[in-house]
Amino acid sequence: MRAHCGFLFSVLVLGASWVRCKPAQEKKERVQHGKELSDHEHDHSKDFNFDHEAFLGKEEAKTFDQLTPEESQERLGKVVDKIDSNNDSYVTAPELLAWMKFVHGRFVSEDVDKQVLLCDQNRDGSVSWEEYVKQTYSHLVGEVEFYDVPDKETYRKMMKRDERRFKQADKNGDQIASREEFTAFLHPEEFDYMQDLVVTETIEDIDKNGDGAVDVHEYIGDMYTPEADEPEPEWVKTERQQFKDHRDLNKDGKMDRSEISHWIHPHDYDHADLEAKHLIYESDKDKDDKLTKREILDNWNMFVGSQATNYGEDLTRRHDEF
Repeated sequence: MRAHCGFLFSVLVLGASWVRCKPAQEKKERVQHGKELSDHEHDHSKDFNFDHEAFLGKEEAKTFDQLTPEESQERLGKVVDKIDSNNDSYVTAPELLAWMKFVHGRFVSEDVDKQVLLCDQNRDGSVSWEEYVKQTYSHLVGEVEFYDVPDKETYRKMMKRDERRFKQADKNGDQIASREEFTAFLHPEEFDYMQDLVVTETIEDIDKNGDGAVDVHEYIGDMYTPEADEPEPEWVKTERQQFKDHRDLNKDGKMDRSEISHWIHPHDYDHADLEAKHLIYESDKDKDDKLTKREILDNWNMFVGSQATNYGEDLTRRHDEF
């Protein structure tokens, strides 16, 4: 599917001691649609990975996956105490929403910290375009070229897209990104003034016939590649209907720029709010629209993972492969 914000800025190793940032355009194909909470499909018939990442954040979810079930539940109990902000022994949807927004904000902040540390050569707390290029693309520019770099032309295109995004994020046009501007560069989905560029990048990624719009085949093709002789899954059929009913607003068979903007930035759709209400609904045994710690711990595997859940998922994957 799409490689949503999420996110982490990996490093590219080219030969001994040559460490580079990956281009912003490679680390995630496209920014998050509606600030989505996880790259995983939200399908409980497969796993609860979407819920785990929405509730904990990507990195913390991985940490829980290494714990025993007992350790995981014990740590979850401590998290619940933090979420219960008014200490009334209940977790409400607003408290869950505030927690998930905190987790997402923490991820963005930590991600930016890592990238500033990598790219800020003169340690002034800002990142210039020159510093970013030197750290990320020095194997493609300057006097020395690494001729053994695969897909060099692809990287050049990424560099052009990065430059366009950097210029958009750089509000005062001085080619030096403050921490806030660098955050807008790395996570443009978080900033209103970057939204038009987000739409442009989305069209460039999905629009295969170059007509400036996205038809249903391009829309589905961005999410799903059919296997030979494989029947189309139900979720794909659902997405086709979603395109017809909710994406193609003027019913001309494709999404224009305005419709794509509405898809990416829905004004009446908050992913975090819906996920908070979803977690409440799935765990609220007495249906009082709030959760006790006991109710959360009784349904702990929806909120967090463990070694046991990972083992079960590995067995399922191996069975599917066979």
